[in-house]
Amino acid sequence: MTTPVAAPPDDLTALIPRKTLRARPLFDRELTQRALKQSFVKLNPATLINNPVMFVVEVGAALITVYLARDAVRGAPGVGFEFQIALWLWFTVLFANFAEAMAEARGKAQADTLRKTKTDTLAKRVAADGTMERVPASQLRAGDVVLAEAGDTIPGDGEVMEGIATVDESVITGESAPVIRESGGDRSAVTGGTKVLSDAIKIRITSNPGETFLDRMIALVEGAERQKTPNEIALNILIAGMTLIFLLAVVTLQPFAVFAVHAAGTGAVPSVAVLAALLVCLIPTTIGGLLSAIGIAGMDRVMQHNVLAMSGKAVEASGDINTLLLDKTGTITLGDRQAVEFIPVEGVDPRELADAAQLASLADETPEGRSIVVLAKEKFQLRGREVSELEANFIPFSAYTRMSGVDLHERRLRKGATDAILKFVKEQGGSIPASLEEISERIARSGGTPLAVADGSRALGIIHLKDIVKGGMKERLAQLRAMGIRSVMITGDNPLTAAAIAQEAGVDDFLAQATPKDKLEYIRREQAEGRLVAMTGDGTNDAPALAQADVGVAMNTGTMAAKEAGNMVDLDSNPTKLIEVVAIGKQLLITRGALTTFSIMNDVSKYFAIIPAMFAATYPELSALNIMRLHSPQSAVLAAVIFNALIIIALVPLALRGVKYKPQSAAGMLRRNLWIYGLGGLIAPFPCIWMIDRILGLLHLA
Repeated sequence: MTTPVAAPPDDLTALIPRKTLRARPLFDRELTQRALKQSFVKLNPATLINNPVMFVVEVGAALITVYLARDAVRGAPGVGFEFQIALWLWFTVLFANFAEAMAEARGKAQADTLRKTKTDTLAKRVAADGTMERVPASQLRAGDVVLAEAGDTIPGDGEVMEGIATVDESVITGESAPVIRESGGDRSAVTGGTKVLSDAIKIRITSNPGETFLDRMIALVEGAERQKTPNEIALNILIAGMTLIFLLAVVTLQPFAVFAVHAAGTGAVPSVAVLAALLVCLIPTTIGGLLSAIGIAGMDRVMQHNVLAMSGKAVEASGDINTLLLDKTGTITLGDRQAVEFIPVEGVDPRELADAAQLASLADETPEGRSIVVLAKEKFQLRGREVSELEANFIPFSAYTRMSGVDLHERRLRKGATDAILKFVKEQGGSIPASLEEISERIARSGGTPLAVADGSRALGIIHLKDIVKGGMKERLAQLRAMGIRSVMITGDNPLTAAAIAQEAGVDDFLAQATPKDKLEYIRREQAEGRLVAMTGDGTNDAPALAQADVGVAMNTGTMAAKEAGNMVDLDSNPTKLIEVVAIGKQLLITRGALTTFSIMNDVSKYFAIIPAMFAATYPELSALNIMRLHSPQSAVLAAVIFNALIIIALVPLALRGVKYKPQSAAGMLRRNLWIYGLGGLIAPFPCIWMIDRILGLLHLA
């Protein structure tokens, strides 16, 4: 019995969970105020020089301001025009600074929230002789052993050495449900600042003050400290090169204009203010002003979904991956086998089989046992009976007998591995139906698990258990495939079972009976062929593969070794989060590409919009190209400068939120970019500059 699954939306970003405790409104009042202040702080040339485009704009604004002051003292004509050009150039720099500061403010707000969780609690340090002393958590060093009891705050990052306890990790994950922490295995890591709710555990501290997981979180979510990614550096070099080319071109315009005026005996030489304004309009100021904000906002979106990225490079790499490695259990499947069918042998009524299977499972608290009870109820309306009313002797599962069941009056009901049930039936003096082993083998070949059921000397049939693939998983993987991402399922199952689950889930490949060495070698083979690989993991045995993968997402509930090896940590410990991380990385890349396309096409339009009007006096032939019939060279320049500044602030929400996109190939995304943002960037300046020019004319500002 399958539950119908609604088709997922075309927009992959819609699959990203929106329930985030750290998310704030895009223009939260407190964050906006902080960003406005930082916009002025960032006017410092020593800071702005890291953004070559905006540095050139600031130099131009400063130069015009100096000329403005000189001309104002001299009473020279055109001071009002110079004032407006200088004002809007300063606005251009401030708007670009605001975009970056707004993205940083969101990260710093998260860091402030985390800082509030840091308190110098008293720790119960255990000495070598077993004595205990109370010391401030700040005095603990790696290797110290502490005792944390119910109600205590865990004083630092560490590994559980002894005991088991429930721990409230809401301060880190934002989730109120407590988690189990115990010595050994993959649930031994604890984080400083979390709280023990029950029992007691001994913890070996693994970090020194200032080096805890919480400290690293605070440092990493500070957007201002974000390192630029290789792609971002390459794009910065490109737009810096374009800026240099246009700078040289604009510098040569004045000598040519002087020569033309002298040769023709008419015309006017463009002023420094006009040339500076022209330069700012020609260089890629739009993407130059938004580039840093796009990268910081990408990291912020990852953090809002409770994933801690160790660097911007990790987020960007997630958008470029070619191969996605996913664990079967808990990621592709629900994690527990479920009963899906009762198959009786000849001569047995299906209802009799279901009734016997349900009775044998009433005391079975495993997910498989509960699913058998539920399936019998759904298929045959068999109500689960009260265990206490049956006066029965329940037989728990044993690794030796490999079966469980119940002795009820004269009946001996058993369920378990097929060979174990066959042996039980023979011991009871019964015979084995020929179809029983055939049914069992058929289920095993299909990737399921057969559980045989017997009532004393009678073999009744088989319960079909199978891993349930998560709803919508096949569609999600299909969407990733549409973007050129190949999915690989990792499982410890035998190849036959793995192949059946892989086919049902729709993965492109699978790695069966996988060992840590197998995972590592698989990743290395993929990388040797030029592919980027992402994977999830939570155990120490996953650490080598997490470290080797280009994007390694470690579960917060996993071991410290896994968290240290990965370049991302999922605070919710949800293995499927890797798919959402990929979506966010893709969104970051498509946003950067879209706005770069818009910016370049925007600049092309400004060339044709303002250059004819600017130089019509010097070169009258250019008047034919003034298709918008702008009022004057001054109004054309001023309108272009105003548009150039306003378009940056208009695109800030898009840079922070990211561009929505549909899963498709790189060629498809390029075509979409060119049509929407390329064509949009080409068209937008014409009506906007024309409208601003008319407003300036009506207000007599140019």
